[in-house]
Amino acid sequence: MGDRAAAGTGTVLRPRKLVDVSGVPVPIPNPEGFVHLQFRHFAGCPICNVDLQSIIRRHDEIVAAGIREVVVFHSSAQELQRHVVDLPFVVVADPDKVLYAEFGVRSSARALLDPRAMAPVLGPTIRRLATRGSRAPANNHPTGGRLGLPADFLIDCGGRVIACEHGSHAYDQWSVGELLAHAR
Repeated sequence: MGDRAAAGTGTVLRPRKLVDVSGVPVPIPNPEGFVHLQFRHFAGCPICNVDLQSIIRRHDEIVAAGIREVVVFHSSAQELQRHVVDLPFVVVADPDKVLYAEFGVRSSARALLDPRAMAPVLGPTIRRLATRGSRAPANNHPTGGRLGLPADFLIDCGGRVIACEHGSHAYDQWSVGELLAHAR
């Protein structure tokens, strides 16, 4: 089945190797367990940072459940390099949004206008600015723009999408609890 239909639960993906930002091939599906394929925004995105911090805090639980995190950004590998140094999971650059198109992940001018998108990041962003000063955001003109919507796909070892969700606003992604529930 073509990957354009990959947005649906039950779709079987053809095997492929993505390449992480350091050049290491990443097999999809993972023959040893699940892949949580996440589509996020751009390098340095404050909304993504808040969400990814929860994944970092609970990464041991995610790994114990047999899940490999693969996070895709519509930034170049060069833009992502300084943001991924200490991340315990795979990060893939997709500046041309090829994977986004294949998996039906969209952008929306309303992505940031929904109050649910901004409320979770206001506190952490203000705290970060207070500790770093008031300098401008690191990425004023991100590759692919700022208006992407997130999407989550849980893929089993045979390549079948067992759960997926396309976000309706910029902070509409699975929580770690939801991810673990889908994997059970």
